Amino acid sequence: MRIWVDGGLRDAADATVSVFDHGLTVGDGVFETVKAVRGRPFALTRHLNRLAGSARGLGLPEPDLDAVAGACEAVLSANPMPLGRLRITYTGGPSPLGSDRGGAGATLVVALGPADPRPDTTTVVTVPWARNEKGALTGLKTTSYGENVVALARAHERGASEALFGNTRGRLCEGTGSNVFVVLGGRLLTPPLDSGCLAGITRALVVDWSGAQEADLPLEALSEAEEVFLTSSLRDVQAVRRVDDRDLPGAPGPVTAKAMRIFAERSAAHPNP
Repeated sequence: MRIWVDGGLRDAADATVSVFDHGLTVGDGVFETVKAVRGRPFALTRHLNRLAGSARGLGLPEPDLDAVAGACEAVLSANPMPLGRLRITYTGGPSPLGSDRGGAGATLVVALGPADPRPDTTTVVTVPWARNEKGALTGLKTTSYGENVVALARAHERGASEALFGNTRGRLCEGTGSNVFVVLGGRLLTPPLDSGCLAGITRALVVDWSGAQEADLPLEALSEAEEVFLTSSLRDVQAVRRVDDRDLPGAPGPVTAKAMRIFAERSAAHPNP
């Protein structure tokens, strides 16, 4: 395995960063996960633009997106595989032990790992912890993922693949690494960005391609929805067959199945939409 670290490809055993890197010591970093099919990244321009926006929001130096794209190309070429998870990590770089950043510059790491095709259906649970829709990191894809680690572990303990959060107002928000859509009265709906959810790349494409509408939804909408599905870079569109103890028979339902079909067709035709 060959990994890009600060300007060049290295063997995995030699691909290291400083123990003083701010991304390690305080989670001062941003990242993107990109699906790669036979060495071709999907929606890379959208991912790079979001990376830059997250970096600005965190106060990191503006990343050179051409250089990041070149690093992605080098890693994909060096590690051929049918389906991969391309991970771009950009941190505050070597810094003092504490919250202050150092002056050594940012760290860029690009790595690729194999991914398995996702099943058409999955199960989710809700968790008692809330997303803070007014937090300093809201809407940024940062490496500060401790809350997601804890929530996802809870989901796995209960036999599910994802955990869903409400926000501090008790409104439906998002998953640990996914956006959520529901069908209510035949309408395809998803929480708005001001709920505190991440502006997912797949979420945006599903809204554009399937005509979904944003709606401020109570968390209880999950117990009333006719259909539920998740979106993310590696899930694409994935139907939910059970929420907590509630089964959703026949998943994927007709609205979800249509969204799955449209996304598969459009993404295949437009790899960098």
